[in-house]
Amino acid sequence: MALTVANQSELGVDRRLQYDSIKISGKTIFLNPFLYWRRLDSNMDRWLREPGQISEEQIAQNRTRFYPEIDWNYLEEDERNIKDASIEMFLKSLELISTFHPDLNAGQLLEIERKMAVTKKRAFERWVAKSFRKRWNLEVQEKQRFARERFFREWKEWLSLETTQKALIPFVAVCSLAIFGGWSLGFSSNSCTPYFSSTNATQMN
Repeated sequence: MALTVANQSELGVDRRLQYDSIKISGKTIFLNPFLYWRRLDSNMDRWLREPGQISEEQIAQNRTRFYPEIDWNYLEEDERNIKDASIEMFLKSLELISTFHPDLNAGQLLEIERKMAVTKKRAFERWVAKSFRKRWNLEVQEKQRFARERFFREWKEWLSLETTQKALIPFVAVCSLAIFGGWSLGFSSNSCTPYFSSTNATQMN
């Protein structure tokens, strides 16, 4: 049983590597750019993960290269943004492959690009969509935090004004007197309430 589970695990890894790599001249080339993470410094890793590192003009020039089947005039803005960011991932991945495998010729790079277009297109789109949602959530949280800080800052500045303090003193005094007066009336009414024992009440009846 343990052997069967181990074999299934190895088959899963092998199947995943078939999509994430390609063998050229006996050398394994990773198609998944994140598999190069051990060889990336912090700046390169940020360049890979953050959209917007490649110009819009360059991305537009490569639309038909990676999405020849799509008429971009009929795409919704959200879908167009996801596919543009996916093209950016294609370009970044090819640049990483060329950097770490400088011996590859033009024909081999074209072979790599064709397999990437088949195996990585949907994966790139899913990763980009997830990245956009994460960034949108962070922006919303930042806006909410900024709004809270501005609200408390404006209140603090308003309360520190001399005119505000002068206006609040009578108001606080009136509120204090009203509270004290209400408490005094309540106490007086309780102390004035006659007390009759049950025996006396029976005798009166």
